[in-house]
Amino acid sequence: MAIRNIREIGDGVLNKKCKEVKEMTPRTKELIEDMLETMYEANGVGLAAPQVGILKRIVVIDVTGEDPYVMVNPRILEVSGEQTGHEGCLSVPGKTGVVTRPNYVKAVAYNENMELYEVEGTELLARAICHEMDHLEGKLYVDMVEGRLMDVEELEDEEE
Repeated sequence: MAIRNIREIGDGVLNKKCKEVKEMTPRTKELIEDMLETMYEANGVGLAAPQVGILKRIVVIDVTGEDPYVMVNPRILEVSGEQTGHEGCLSVPGKTGVVTRPNYVKAVAYNENMELYEVEGTELLARAICHEMDHLEGKLYVDMVEGRLMDVEELEDEEE
């Protein structure tokens, strides 16, 4: 396992659409392990393969710090409700912006053993699934920010 470099805004790979994973290979399993390690090292709650320079439809998400989701070829089946809140991204370090997302998401994906499973999430998990899925389509949250992009320090000052 290895910590991979996280690509940052301005890197063209972040604006490209990802390809489906056809089969689970040892290299793809290694990528998934590296993505989990990289996400935890960066204190993130999600990471998509293009953020480490790989144009594959793979995301990892862990909103609790103890139970990660590995989502290969994920698809959103259903959304409902609405939540508006601050969002950040490991590829846009030090910045945050207000984004409106669904408050409930049902998705289907394959795990690291290419077994199909369904996940339902609300609040942070719903936000993370939508955010990471956007990465697979070459979209960054900064394109959906309501108002302006802020420095994280500005937000911390406002909350005090």
